[in-house]
Amino acid sequence: MDINTQSLVHSVDELEELIGQPSPLAKNKVISYLDSHVIDFLLKSPFVILSTSDSNGFCDASPRGDAAGFIKVIDDHTFIIPERPGNKRLDSIRNILHNPKIGLLFLIPGLNETLRINGSAFITKDRYLLEQMNVTEKTPKLGIIVKVDECFVHCAKAFIRSNLWDSTSWKSELPNAAKILVTHAKSLQTNVKKVQEQLEESYTKRLY
Repeated sequence: MDINTQSLVHSVDELEELIGQPSPLAKNKVISYLDSHVIDFLLKSPFVILSTSDSNGFCDASPRGDAAGFIKVIDDHTFIIPERPGNKRLDSIRNILHNPKIGLLFLIPGLNETLRINGSAFITKDRYLLEQMNVTEKTPKLGIIVKVDECFVHCAKAFIRSNLWDSTSWKSELPNAAKILVTHAKSLQTNVKKVQEQLEESYTKRLY
């Protein structure tokens, strides 16, 4: 597809002319610390999406999830996210080592509003901090410390339009992860059954 460059938006002035200005409430809703409302949201959220980028600006978004309360608040500007076992690609961790800027989107099932936090991240192996996030007597090897620059609630429109929490809108036939992996990693000459078994083993035996 050839992009029509004449239809692209090239400036903030052009953008604001098309969309308009944010309301006073939207302009003034940002705070730079963790107040009681933000902390309450963090402690009730079982899921967050991390947005990071490397030193060249290439971006990545990655999910983190656990039982509500897995986020540990350290003080009114700092919290930590445990790095549970994954596929060892460590895309987010590698990015943070090159570029500490991070954006986070926290979700609570059933709630259409989300919490956005922007700040700087650091990778820690501090045993004292990490042992506070033990699950089934297993301590994460690493944690992501976040120093907060901005916190604000994001409106519900995207969730309302998508019917995200409405199970009656969910598709009965879903993409098959094993089939996708086999197709994308065709050079490994594996098969769907074997990959499905590997996924099930990972999901049942290596969550922590």
